[in-house]
Amino acid sequence: MTETTNQLPATVSKEPPARQKLWPVWLVAILALIVAIALALWSWQQWNNHQAIMQTIESLKQDTAQLEDLYGDRGSQQSQRLQSLEEKLASQRELIATQQRQIDHNARELLEAGNRTRTDWLLAEAEYLLRIANQRLMIEKDIRGAMSALEAADEVLTESDDIGVYPVRQQLAREILALKGLTGVDRTGLYLTLEAAIDSIHQLTDQALISENAPGFVVSAAQGESAGTGEEPGAMVQAWNKVKATLMQVVVVRRMDEPVKPLLSPDQSAYARLNLQLMLEEAEMAVLRGNQPLYERALTKARTTIDDWYNASNPRVTALSETLAELAGKNVDPELPDISQSLDLLKERLAGRLNANNGNGEDNADGGNGGGDS
Repeated sequence: MTETTNQLPATVSKEPPARQKLWPVWLVAILALIVAIALALWSWQQWNNHQAIMQTIESLKQDTAQLEDLYGDRGSQQSQRLQSLEEKLASQRELIATQQRQIDHNARELLEAGNRTRTDWLLAEAEYLLRIANQRLMIEKDIRGAMSALEAADEVLTESDDIGVYPVRQQLAREILALKGLTGVDRTGLYLTLEAAIDSIHQLTDQALISENAPGFVVSAAQGESAGTGEEPGAMVQAWNKVKATLMQVVVVRRMDEPVKPLLSPDQSAYARLNLQLMLEEAEMAVLRGNQPLYERALTKARTTIDDWYNASNPRVTALSETLAELAGKNVDPELPDISQSLDLLKERLAGRLNANNGNGEDNADGGNGGGDS
């Protein structure tokens, strides 16, 4: 037993296993976390930079678009300015051309004026006076003004030494005599007289109107007669008078064998005055225009209105009627003679002198050329 025990191998004592080292793992994990955080921070910074760059690009695009719009507007403005400058330049060129033509025309006129004599100027002045005379007579119907212009033209022709104006002066003498034989129309006097008549119309009172014959006044007259007798009417008479007055207000009996004048109440006096005023103003217009038919028609209507509407026994009405009757006899459009023949004769004389001067100038030019050739 002892030997057996001694022969057994010695027991080996087992040591506990050593603990694994974990700090490298933690170190690697921490490093990985740090790297991940660094990458995240770097990515976030890169993203921010990218966003800033994108914003900068957008702002640059906007600025570029604004600059393009600005340059486009300026380009259009510049084109418009250039177009307006071209138009102004064209207008200036046209103005210069017009002025050049005017200068050439004035130069020719001055050259022709230098060749004119005093007689030519006097004949031109006489022609102007004759034109004025025809205008005064035909358009304005001013006999005195036309005669003064004809006499002035005759005096100018007297100063000229042209013997060819004899027919013109002969015709002028006939025309002046024809104008002296006319009776001048005092348009100013007629107009002022009509104005005075209009003022007198406004001074007419309601009593001047024919209103006593109206039906309402007949009843009062019958009552006045019964009151003038001094007798006290009985009950039957009073009743009959009332019935009669009522019937006369309802039924009006007029005699047709006598002319009946229109019955106007005092309330219509304003209308009557206004109507007369319009008629006389129409006559004033006819005086200024020299329209004889309109003048006579207006005065005839005014006189008829006065005779029909107003009482002839009133002094103002009588004076107004006599004034209108006197005005009706006036002639505001006398027959005017023709004074254009002297102007035609003078135009023919001027044309003859112009042709003669041109012929002399051409002859002188031919003579000068011939002398040079010889």
